[in-house]
Amino acid sequence: MANQKIILAINAGSSSVKVSVYRSEDASKPPVQLAEAQISGLTAPPATLDYKRAAKSICKGQEVEGVGSQESAFEAILDHLTGDHDLQDISDRDSITHACHRVVHGGDAPTAHVIDSATYHRLEELMDLAPLHNAGALSIVKECQKALPKATNIAYYDSSFHQTMAAATRTYLIDPKIAQRNGLRKYGFHGISYAFITRTVAEYLKKDPEDTTIIALHLGSGASACAIKNGKSLDTSMGLTPLEGLPGATRSGSVDPSLIFHFTHDAGKPSPSSSKELHISTAEDILNKKSGWKALTGTTDFGHIASSDSPECRLALAIFVDRILGFVGSYYVKLEGRVDALVFAGGIGEKGASLRTAIVDQCRCLGFALDEEKNGSLAGDVVQDIGSEGAKHRTLVCRTDEQFEMARSCARGEQMARVRDSGPKL
Repeated sequence: MANQKIILAINAGSSSVKVSVYRSEDASKPPVQLAEAQISGLTAPPATLDYKRAAKSICKGQEVEGVGSQESAFEAILDHLTGDHDLQDISDRDSITHACHRVVHGGDAPTAHVIDSATYHRLEELMDLAPLHNAGALSIVKECQKALPKATNIAYYDSSFHQTMAAATRTYLIDPKIAQRNGLRKYGFHGISYAFITRTVAEYLKKDPEDTTIIALHLGSGASACAIKNGKSLDTSMGLTPLEGLPGATRSGSVDPSLIFHFTHDAGKPSPSSSKELHISTAEDILNKKSGWKALTGTTDFGHIASSDSPECRLALAIFVDRILGFVGSYYVKLEGRVDALVFAGGIGEKGASLRTAIVDQCRCLGFALDEEKNGSLAGDVVQDIGSEGAKHRTLVCRTDEQFEMARSCARGEQMARVRDSGPKL
């Protein structure tokens, strides 16, 4: 079919690579998911494959030999997709028309970019600003250009959604000349997720996105909050990098900047995980990879933390709730109390009934309240109302889907530019 697109939505993490496959035949209709493959365990071998075709699980936890990097994981996934004779839309690699890459840091880019040599060079420049977060995406982009020479590669930035923040919100009080030269300001992240949340919550509320105002919480191993006014980001908890704001599984969240110099005298020295391409300081390594609730409890499993009675786990849960409440209260004031809903999303936000209870119970003064039966027994809907019937504001859970959001935007041909035309500036 002439207008058919076969789209890969690619998310490269530090220890995994996830690829979702979509077919689009009509730009006015949502793309259809055909398959999803994920290889995990890249940093803790053996690597394993999970594979679904449509909604059916084909394999889970299958060991994959010879895979130890993001590039080899992507190659293995491509081989698996093209070798699946029941996945008839992909007869060979040339069947794939588009590859969408989730890129955490896009600098000042307000839109997605077709990845040509100028875009790729721009992503390389941003590596110094976000070495821990853009490295995986960049390695997959390079591999994808070799493995899929006929496909159009597109970078979707987590930071783009937040380009609507006002100068007073995004500016740090440091020397403005140095800040301008080095791109030192608040950018915000999880933007692909917040774009999905805003659109789907607006549909659920039967409102236009431009008339939708929410406080959204993307809570996972990386966590953030966002005040969304009339469909646009007003403020968000993450900053120059995803380290600022809420704590995570291995991230400290916001701390006094001087803390790290009391923690170690080697703060400014290169981390052992640095390389010629990746310039990572010891401070970045400690605060991003050796902190968070794992540092306090010994585990990254928030489900275990939330259900445990150990003093360490109870403290970790209380800290997370405390930090979240700080942002909810602040954003409620910034939005002048005109809030359509408080929205929980992300793996922890979607699955953590006890966490939602702990948060919403302390937000009763703002007009939020839970229906405990709804909160404890979620169905499979994308957006679900768990609020009490008489509450002033809605409380919702949204099953966010960054892969779908990228594929949908690609299918519709939305907001794609080239760096040479409207490239991001630091």
